[in-house]
Amino acid sequence: MVGKIVGTGSYVPDNVLTNEDLSKMVDTNDEWILERTGIKTRYITEDDTTSSMAIKSAVKAMDDSKVDPMDIDMIIVATLTPDVLVPSVSCYVQAHIGARNAQCMDINSACTGFLMAYQIVQSYIQCGTVRNALVIGSENLSAITDFTDRSNCIIFGDGAGACVISATEGRVISIMHTDGERGKVLEAESRTPKDWMEREKKKLTYIRMDGQEVFKFATKEVPNVINEVLEKAKVNIEEIDYFILHQANKRIIDFIVKRLKIDADKVPTNIERFGNTSAASIPLLIDEMNRAGKFKDAQKLVIAGFGGGLSWGASYIEI
Repeated sequence: MVGKIVGTGSYVPDNVLTNEDLSKMVDTNDEWILERTGIKTRYITEDDTTSSMAIKSAVKAMDDSKVDPMDIDMIIVATLTPDVLVPSVSCYVQAHIGARNAQCMDINSACTGFLMAYQIVQSYIQCGTVRNALVIGSENLSAITDFTDRSNCIIFGDGAGACVISATEGRVISIMHTDGERGKVLEAESRTPKDWMEREKKKLTYIRMDGQEVFKFATKEVPNVINEVLEKAKVNIEEIDYFILHQANKRIIDFIVKRLKIDADKVPTNIERFGNTSAASIPLLIDEMNRAGKFKDAQKLVIAGFGGGLSWGASYIEI
């Protein structure tokens, strides 16, 4: 048995931050941002939290799936921006939707988080201990974004996406890699160390990213891991109907398309409207595609993510 996505949902805040809005905050403009990122708008929280966005996306996914909350065996929330350390975001989701039989956990693998949570659920389903799971990516990145740093504040947005996954016949093959030695390329310090005030002065509590190193990492490792998972599956790249990639940067996505020599129509994007929402980006895109009727029976899909850690991976899906 493997896990099939049987329901999807997503949520973004009402507050839209445009490139023009950002040009009033830092030295930038619409053309500069578009050229470097492909982003036009992003959604920023006002009253929402990581937990409230996770709950709202979960409710939509549960409604779409028609699965009884009491039949959910596991809830995993992928996030690097939890509201509090304890209880986990997944516990808040469980309480709200009434999934009393679900075991709950949060994981932090930054932008790779949703893919890793998806792969964890697949393992539980394949070994027979879980039949129905709820996997969510939810991020309040504006809480750790320095809006005086034009290199980073133009990229990130807030939001959540959720998928209900149920056991069925099919084929899912997954690969995940991590290179902790390169972790400093993308980092954010805890906001609660003993020397918090000193860190705050240095702005170390905000997310920091070496954009050039991330670009080089992603454009090399993502094509490699896609080829790796397809080789393991013994499937030709031309057979894939859709490549669902983490929405980090349009230039990165375009480079991956070029390097793999695949049809750009097979690589849907929504980064222009949502920005980089880290663990939420893949489920946000999956929900959009689902509600647009893009998914059909017997399709072959590849989901690939990359991000902090550094971590990266891919899943081949055939259901």
